[in-house]
This record gives sequence, structure tokens and C-alpha cells, in this order.
Amino acid sequence: MVTTAKPTQTAAWSNAVLQPATEFGPVPPTVLAGAVPLGLRGSLYRNGPATLERGGQRVGHWFDGDGGILGLHFTDAGATGVYRYIQTAGYRAEKQAGTFLYSGYAMMPPGHWWERFNKGLKNVANTSVIALPDKLLALWEGGLPHALTLDTLDTLGLDDLGGLDGAAYSAHPKRDPKTGDIFNFGVSFGQNGTLNLYRSDASGKVRQHGKVPLRGLPIIHDCVMAGQYLIFCVSPVRLKALPVLAMLKSYCDSLTWQPEQGTEIIVVDRSTLEVVSRSEVEPWYQWHFGNGGELADGSIAFDFVRYADFQTNQFLKEVATGQTETLAKGTLWRLRLEPKSGTVLELEEVVDRGCEFPTVQPAQVGEPSRYTYLSLHRSDVVLQHELFGTIARFDYQTGTLTEADLGTGHYPSEPIYAPDVHHPEQGWLLTVVYSASVDRSEAWIFDSDRLEDEPVCKLALPHVVPPGFHGTWKKG
Repeated sequence: MVTTAKPTQTAAWSNAVLQPATEFGPVPPTVLAGAVPLGLRGSLYRNGPATLERGGQRVGHWFDGDGGILGLHFTDAGATGVYRYIQTAGYRAEKQAGTFLYSGYAMMPPGHWWERFNKGLKNVANTSVIALPDKLLALWEGGLPHALTLDTLDTLGLDDLGGLDGAAYSAHPKRDPKTGDIFNFGVSFGQNGTLNLYRSDASGKVRQHGKVPLRGLPIIHDCVMAGQYLIFCVSPVRLKALPVLAMLKSYCDSLTWQPEQGTEIIVVDRSTLEVVSRSEVEPWYQWHFGNGGELADGSIAFDFVRYADFQTNQFLKEVATGQTETLAKGTLWRLRLEPKSGTVLELEEVVDRGCEFPTVQPAQVGEPSRYTYLSLHRSDVVLQHELFGTIARFDYQTGTLTEADLGTGHYPSEPIYAPDVHHPEQGWLLTVVYSASVDRSEAWIFDSDRLEDEPVCKLALPHVVPPGFHGTWKKG
């Protein structure tokens, strides 16, 4: 059901979540400090829920908010920013009606249960983005992507990439930095689930399909590319389908944690999209992987943020209210695997601080990499009541964690690496920061090798950009 009750107390970040976003631009952002580096040329795109209410009602979960895209373009002529709601069919219809009309992740359509069967699932297009040569794709794992223009972020419409045939397309594609090939997946549901695999060329057009049968009806949010392999860790969350089909419960409320199932690791050969091995290990939940690579001995290693259970889903539901109470701590782990047998060779926690959104340099995706960049909880906060308060870099070579000091009341988004166009060995780390004391969103640019130093540039955005999920960098 739609949540209408207001929280009794709110956190400092709550204004950024509770207020619907205001579109802006294209407009030059205001320089607050420093200057845009001469070698930073390209575009940062970020996606996330832009509004969590309609007609005085709030959504059921943070995942249910209609998507909005931020674009920050850096050229020789200067920086410009633009923010747009994605004009999905559901967004347009509900905006005109002034009320919620459709089902969602944790939403049920209005009316009696027998009236709900005519109301479809709304594609909110709010999770991630991938930049193609001629368009931007707004991604949401429950349906097709929406295409937008790269400059002004005008919505072009649903895009089946020439071969999706209406199937779901995950919010976490992996791009081979050498060939430009894009690997992605989507889960479809029948009596059991099916993992649909896709390989696209650099333009995004689907060229190859694969299918993997699943046990029960799990949720799979992300995968990792490691050398010639794609790896899926299927956590023991299962959907009870009957209440959803009968329109009695939402998808979210029909998910159950079943630790006795264990976590299944599925290794796929990305040249054939066929399964190499399937194995079962201890239960955990993860939303996101960092990076993976094939090591000299033929084993593969990858990192991910691991949770003890599925309480993270409840925490994210509470974010939409501006008040969080559930403890859901995820930490960075590294797993080494023999791919042909699926045997786990090593499994260890490498960062014990609460963290999320691990990212790497785009040129190193699928290859062994030294650094993982993270959103991190400040060491002085109570985890239950705060969003991430800083960004950090973990160095696998030295085992050290270097974090930026953003100061109290600053809430950064997932850090995105942007290579310098003049010096390929150098790069910049970009994050969109909500500054609670002035109720303002800012873009902060760091030297990726000097996170402990002040940002090289801070830019003020015209309006608050609500905290979101994922972004990408497109070279200019």
C-alpha cells in the first residue's frame, strides 16, 4: 500500500529526498572553489528517483520514485548542467492524473483488488545509465531501457536495442574496454526464473542471446566481468509469486529471505554465453560488485559489498520517508574462485567499514585492478540514521583505505572515475554532494590519487538533485 504517514523525525539528508526535484538547464553551474581541470573533458550522467510523492501520497519504497537524469558536460567552452525527468508513459499519465495509478516495486494500484488487474507495472527508469555513441540509456531492471538525447536529455522513448523483444534489461551492463562489447542480463519469471543474457556491440545493438535456468524466483541485481567470464552470485532471496499474481501484495512485500538455500555462484563464458560452472556457498546478500579479473594461475577474483541478510531492502524502503531505523551494514569482500569447478579458493573481508557502490576505472573493467572506489560511512556516524558521508579508495596492493574528508552534513553520490584526456595515467573522481546546511547540491571533483586533499573544484547546481543510485562517464 502507499505510505502516507510522515516520519516523526528526519535526518539532515531528508530534504534532498523528500522534496521533488526541479528540472534545470542547460545552464553553467556556479564555481564555488577551484577550477575544472583542463584534462576533464566529457560528460557525467547520473540517474535516481526524482520524486517520491504524488498528490500528497508517498511511494512505498525508494526504488519506486520516477527517474530523473543529471548531465554535467565539460568542454573547452566551459561546464554546463542539465536535469530532466524521464518522460516515461507512467510518469506522464500519473502527472496528468495527479495521483499514483500503477503497481511498482513496493506499490499496489489504487482501488479494490479486482480493479488492480488492469493496471500494469510502471517502468520508473530510475536506476542507472549507459552512454552509447548516439544516445543515453536510462536503465531499470524490470523492463526495457529508455533512450534520451546525450546533450539536453530529452526522452526519445523505450528502446529494445534491436533484439530485447520486450524482455527486462538490467541496470548493470558491463562494457569490454577493448572491444566496446556490452554484456548485460535480465531475469524473467515463469514457474522458475530464467536468466537472460545479452551481448551487444558498441552501438548497443543486441547481437547474441543466452539463457540460464534458475532455481525458484530469485532477484539478481548485478553481475561482474572477470576476464572471459561473467559471474552471478544468486543470493537466497526468493519471490512468492502467488500473492503478486493475485494482486494481493507488492513484489517487495512478497520477497523472502531463505538462508538455507545458500548463495549460488554461476560462472558464464562470455564468448558463448553458456554456463561453465554452478556451485553453492554460504548465504549472503549483495546488490553490487566492484570489479573482477582473471589471475595468472587461471583463477578469477572479484570484489563485492556483502550483507549478512536482506535487511538492506528494509533500510532502503525507509530512506523514502526521510527517517531510517534498520541496521543494514554492507562491507567490501573479495572472493577468488576456480571458474571451471566453481570452487571457492579464498573469501575475505577487505574493508570493514559500512560502504556501497564500488566502482573502478572504465579502462580496467574485467581486468585485475589495483583500486576500488567506494561510497563510505563516516567513522563518527550511527549507521542506522545516515546515508554515506564520504568517498574512499581501497588499494589492494597496500591494503590501505584513503578517504576524503567532506565534512559533517555532506552526502556524496557514488564516485565516478573520469580519465584525463591529456594524461591517460591520471584521472579525476567526480561525486554529486548534497550539502545539508545550505540545502544545495554540488559537484565535487577530486584528483583520484589525492582524495585526502581538498577537491580541485566545487560546482554549485541550480537546484537540489535528489540522492540517486548510479552514474557513468562519457569521454568527450
